[in-house]
Amino acid sequence: KQWYQRRVRCFFFWCLLLNAVLAKENSRTCANVCASTKYIHCDADVSISGYYGKAESYEQRLGHFFNYGCQTPGNTNVMFDEVKAEGGDVFKDIDEGHCYYSFCCCRK
Repeated sequence: KQWYQRRVRCFFFWCLLLNAVLAKENSRTCANVCASTKYIHCDADVSISGYYGKAESYEQRLGHFFNYGCQTPGNTNVMFDEVKAEGGDVFKDIDEGHCYYSFCCCRK
């Protein structure tokens, strides 16, 4: 049992070293973003937004996402670039004029 627990922990840690989610610059493709880091392979350009509150069921909608693919810049509107956002903007919801931020899913 100890060997198994140690192996699971090592496997999880190993996965952390191989995968990364990076903030996406609005004008770049995720293929370029990933290639400029040690996580050179792009798996997805994901824009995601979650609703406030705790999930109450497995059927409840918790937010929405878009996958633009790795080869296009996707939505280039600067308001979806988390790094360029003002500090308080990351806490705004759709009623306050914000929808989501974009991220690159990269791996080694």
